[in-house]
Amino acid sequence: MPTPLHDRPISDRIKALQALSRQHAANYCSSSATLARERYLAQHPTRLLVLKCMDGRIHIPHATRTPLGIITPFRNLGGIFNLGWPYLGELITEAVAEGIRAGHGSLLMITYHFSRGERLRGCSGFGCEAGAALAHARQIRAQAEQLFGQDHQHVYPLVCGFETDTDALILHGEGDDTLDIGNIDAADGDSLGARVAALCPDMPADIRRDLLPLMEGNLAHASSLRGVARHLDIEHREWVICVGRGFDFLHLPNTALIVGPYGPDLAEPIGTAADIIDANMAAGRIPEDGFMLLASTPFQAVGVDRARAELKSHFLADFATKVIHQRHPWLAERMHRHTAVVHWPTRRLDLIDTRSGGSR
Repeated sequence: MPTPLHDRPISDRIKALQALSRQHAANYCSSSATLARERYLAQHPTRLLVLKCMDGRIHIPHATRTPLGIITPFRNLGGIFNLGWPYLGELITEAVAEGIRAGHGSLLMITYHFSRGERLRGCSGFGCEAGAALAHARQIRAQAEQLFGQDHQHVYPLVCGFETDTDALILHGEGDDTLDIGNIDAADGDSLGARVAALCPDMPADIRRDLLPLMEGNLAHASSLRGVARHLDIEHREWVICVGRGFDFLHLPNTALIVGPYGPDLAEPIGTAADIIDANMAAGRIPEDGFMLLASTPFQAVGVDRARAELKSHFLADFATKVIHQRHPWLAERMHRHTAVVHWPTRRLDLIDTRSGGSR
């Protein structure tokens, strides 16, 4: 049996992650994937924005069988967001405005996750309490209504649960009404349109039209897993701290802790991520030879846009390094720091600096 990735030397783990990034970019840029995106967007132009936890199990494109690049993800430690955060608010409003200028609405999917089989497999950001995670998602929905209007005609904020044992989505309507894909038979896929309309009667027809392929894909995906043995009790063995954006390639369970650059206080989530890595080493869940810090910023074009991305990534790497040195000096000496930018049109990750051994 090959040695699991978590148990390999840090150099091997980093090489494996870099190879994964290259493969992701190659898949994204392939002729088939490019044509699939263009065809999909021509048929379903609603902008799809997803707020989600950084947990690698929550892979919405995979779980809905949607082509890569259609869904715009916002990932953060614990799935904790606030639309009042200046940078997050700017990113989301600009994404919405881009769609509006093209004559299209937006679907804002506000997700939380939980496990029906074992509470402790839920989201650690909310103490594995599904009720607390759902309450937070509803708070974000209320903020979205304040931001974009309560009539939901241009931006529809939809609270969605993700049940990680089955990969099934649970759509929440008003009150306690839900549509649980995990409780629908694959043969009843034709009824999804009527079910969504009944659950969300105020959803514009064009947005509902473009939500349906996600629901149909999720029904097919979840149905394919029924009766299939899955290893669900996965031990947390994270060994990567990611700071920034552009980590679409990273959907390996229990591998990376992703801190989005959205909130005004980055020190606390970075410190929490370092706490987790330190605990993983102390418990022997990962080797003590090192962990990876990866700072990344996406850019669209060469020139000023890339230069700004480089400056931002260097800042994030320096800031995270300082926090980790202050909070866990011993751990900082085992840090392998990689600073990168991501060419967003191709999803290519370009390394611009690497340092090891706790250097600042």
